[in-house]
Amino acid sequence: MDLSFVAEYISPIALVICLAIGYIIKNAIPNEGINRFIPLIVAVIGVIVCILAEGTFTVQVLAMGLISGLASTGLYEAFKNIIAGNKEGNE
Repeated sequence: MDLSFVAEYISPIALVICLAIGYIIKNAIPNEGINRFIPLIVAVIGVIVCILAEGTFTVQVLAMGLISGLASTGLYEAFKNIIAGNKEGNE
């Protein structure tokens, strides 16, 4: 299955902003209850950032914001696993 069309809907600006906000929430608030909602929070922030960047609200902008926000969550987890793997390999 070819998922290359998803790359067209990723906004680098929204991705970086959502990644930073998700990282801050994860590390600044030690409560596990709020950590469950990080994907929802960054998805909403991604939509807001894309609306502000595009200047309009369409279904395409909505999809771009949701995909960018949720991709930031996956990107954070991927980097966390890579770093954890490097720490385990050095010991």
